[in-house]
Amino acid sequence: MRISLSIVGLTPDGPDPIDSLVRDLTALRDAGFGRVWLAQLPFDIDLPTVLGIALRAVDGIEVGSGVIPIQPQHPMQLAQRALTLSLISGGRFLLGIGMSHRMVAEGMWGVSWDRPVRQMREYLDGLQPLLAGRPADVTGEFWSTRGALRLAGGGTSPPEPPVYLAALGPQMLRLAGRRTAGTLTWMTGPKTLAGHIVPTLRQAAADAGRSGSDVRVVASLPVSVTDDVEGARAQAVEQFAVYGTLPSYRAMLDREGYVNPEDAAIIGDEQTVSQRLDELAAAGVDEFTAAVFDADPEIRARTRALLVSRQTG
Repeated sequence: MRISLSIVGLTPDGPDPIDSLVRDLTALRDAGFGRVWLAQLPFDIDLPTVLGIALRAVDGIEVGSGVIPIQPQHPMQLAQRALTLSLISGGRFLLGIGMSHRMVAEGMWGVSWDRPVRQMREYLDGLQPLLAGRPADVTGEFWSTRGALRLAGGGTSPPEPPVYLAALGPQMLRLAGRRTAGTLTWMTGPKTLAGHIVPTLRQAAADAGRSGSDVRVVASLPVSVTDDVEGARAQAVEQFAVYGTLPSYRAMLDREGYVNPEDAAIIGDEQTVSQRLDELAAAGVDEFTAAVFDADPEIRARTRALLVSRQTG
């Protein structure tokens, strides 16, 4: 199981989030991490713009969006951004997309969140041909995309970035298995991964004539390697409470038997955390992307040290 890191939010305490991200990516690369996933939060600075700078400044590390919500931008616009990042990075960008949540789509953006699987399918119909260097010509109920892009650099088209879909429900998972490189999960424990996420995704891939190796499960959970379990748990309560109120994550917590989001966090000493990582690998997870959340720099360093030691490629 590959080990990577997840960074949620690009608004640090300091005045320059761009320089901070460049420093962070450089430090993580030098520490031994080969991939980092970053989330686009609805109130945050624009992730693709920042990644263009960071990928230009920092080589030797892959960066994925985990995830960019689709509703605020047309498929052609996102294809332009994703291919530009692929061109800048020499193919080190991975595109993770998702539906966000009803409270964000309708409450902040004023757009419909209804029929999310239909919306995502139409979005992929427009996005994926463009990423592959082909014209798009689709008319949908929610998304219509017509035209082509010309982003060749030096006569060479940018590498097509793999598309990962944030999918938790069965219909979205089947769409991911049929059409994309895999799924990105959050707040989803090992029993749910083994009994729901992995088999649904892989069966959909097989039904579409794809190999099981064509789709990957990238699972993200909060993690802290510490002897102060109660202290870390208290931090998790404060940081992750909102995820217990969002229906998609609430459903995964309930399926796992977790009462609150902090129950999903992986907290403990090196042996305890290693055992939990073994559970995820046994569940069929291809990549664990750790959200290191403890505020103590020493604990964060201890956590990352264990994660680096668990790298398997």
